[in-house]
This record gives sequence, structure tokens and C-alpha cells, in this order.
Amino acid sequence: MKMKSRRIQQIITFSIVAFLFSACVPARQFEDLKKKESNCQDENKQLRSDNEQFGIKNTELSSQVEELSKNVKTLVNDTTTQGISYRRLTDLYNELTKSYEKLLSNNERLLAGNTEETKRLIAQLIQIKEDLIKKEDKIKKDSLSLAERELRVSELQANLNEKDARVRELQDILNRGDSAVNALRKVVSDALLGFQGAGLTVDQREGRVYVSMEERLLFASGSTSIEKKGEEALKELSKVLVKNKDINILVEGHTDNVPISGTLPSGAKDNWELSVLRATSVVKIILSGSEIDPSRLTAAGRGPYKPIDTANTSDARKKNRRTEIVLSPKLDELMKLLDQINQTK
Repeated sequence: MKMKSRRIQQIITFSIVAFLFSACVPARQFEDLKKKESNCQDENKQLRSDNEQFGIKNTELSSQVEELSKNVKTLVNDTTTQGISYRRLTDLYNELTKSYEKLLSNNERLLAGNTEETKRLIAQLIQIKEDLIKKEDKIKKDSLSLAERELRVSELQANLNEKDARVRELQDILNRGDSAVNALRKVVSDALLGFQGAGLTVDQREGRVYVSMEERLLFASGSTSIEKKGEEALKELSKVLVKNKDINILVEGHTDNVPISGTLPSGAKDNWELSVLRATSVVKIILSGSEIDPSRLTAAGRGPYKPIDTANTSDARKKNRRTEIVLSPKLDELMKLLDQINQTK
């Protein structure tokens, strides 16, 4: 703008100088000067117009400059705010970076720790697996052993069942034997009923029938010869034994504990010999005139060694001087069964 004003002043000055020279110059020169003046005036107008345009533009530019200044101020304010935010973000970033580094360090330590823990857990798992394999092997062995035991138990159970059957069979035989003994006791008791008040008793013990005859019914003191009353009782018993062929007969002679002095008329030198001779006499009476097989009978002497009363009194000694006829059912069937059971063991 200053340059334009300066130019205008130069033109005006030039015009004045030219005017002053016009009075001294020729007419042609004057015309030239006028022409130049006219040009200067046009140019001045143009300059004014340009100046106005420039003023307008200046105003516009000033307005733009003002607007730009406002924008700059706004930008500066924004830049300041952004700078503050940036610094805050930078600080936060730095803090986050430090936190990350701490986390990274902690993570590395945790990973190292986890590695040791993992190794320990893997070792435990390996040990557990080995223990499981051992237990599985033991279970297999136990299963095989159990199968063998079950087979053995089955065999034992089969043997047991077989033996149970034998035992039941044996029990049946024993029951039949008991029934036979009961029946035999009743038959003998009925046959000898008339003698049971005269020193004779019939009872049942241990699956056998015992016919006990006191000395006074059979023998005189120290004698081996059977009295008539006793012989009658033995004959009645013989009749029962003929009919019951499956009965074994044991005749036992018993004495008291008083020693024999000297030799008795029967030839017995002591109580034991006397008990044997008396048992033999009873056997002979039973067999006399009967069809009994002698192999069924056995004569035995007990002497004073199996008393029924141990008191050292006359009554006790009287009880002990007796002859017992023991009747036992033959147990051939039972013995065969027992042999079979023994053979299966």
C-alpha cells in the first residue's frame, strides 16, 4: 500500500513540473504533456480504483487475518489442551509400560515356578501311573488266584455236598439203628419182665441195650455155676436173640474189689479170672440148645475195674458184682459207609 501511495505522489509531482514547463515549451510538446496528463489522470483513477479494491481486499484480508488469529488462538488452546492430554497420556503410557514390565517379570517368575510345579506334578502322575500298573498287575494276579480259589471252593463244595449226602445217609443208618435199639430194648424188656424185680434191669445207653444181672440172680458167692433162676432168664433172652440175628452179644463179667484168698472151687485165682469164667458160663447157657451163631457172642472179664459204685461199702460191692449182656446192632452197613467216606478223603 505504501508503494502505491508513493507512486501516486511521484505522478502528481511530475504533472506539476510538466505544467510549469508547458509555458516555455512549444505547442507540440504541450499536447504531449496534456496527453501524458490525461494518461496520468486515467492511471490515477485506475490507481484509486485499485486502491479501493486493495482497501476492500485489505479489509477482507484483515477480517481473514482476524479470523485466522482466532483460529490460531483456538488451535493454540487446542494444542495446549492436547499437549496436556498428551503429557497425561504419556505419563499413563509410562505407568502402563512399567506395569507391563512388572507383569512380564511376574509372569516369567510364575512361568518358572509353574515349570517346577509342572515337573513335580508330572513326577507325581508318573508315580501314580506306576502304582496303578502295579495295582492292576496285582489285581490280575489276585483275579487268577481268586479263580483258582473259586475252582478249589467249587471242588471242596462238591466234596462237601457228597460228604453231606454220606453224613445224611449215615445219620439215616444211625436213626434206623436207634429205632432198632429202641425196638430191641422193648422186646428184651418184655421178655425179661418177670425177672426185673429179682436183680435184673434192662436199659439203653450209647445205642446199645444193657441187660444187667446181679450176682444173686446168677451165681453163688465165688461160684461160676449159674443158678436155676438165672438160667431161666438167660433162656428167655436167648429166644429174643435167635429172632434178632443182626445183634452182636457181649457178655461182661464184673466183680467187687475184695481180693480172692487162695483158689476157688471153679479154679479162679483172682477176681479178673473169676469175671472171665462167669462171662463164659453165661455165653454157654445162651448158646445151649439155641440156633445162635457163636460168632455173635464175646465173653469178657472186667474184674473189679469197671464198678458202677465206687463207694467202699457192702451195698456198693453188691452192685458191682454183676454180669452185663451188651446187645449191639450190627453196623456192617455203617462201617461200609465209613470206609467209603475215608476212601474219598
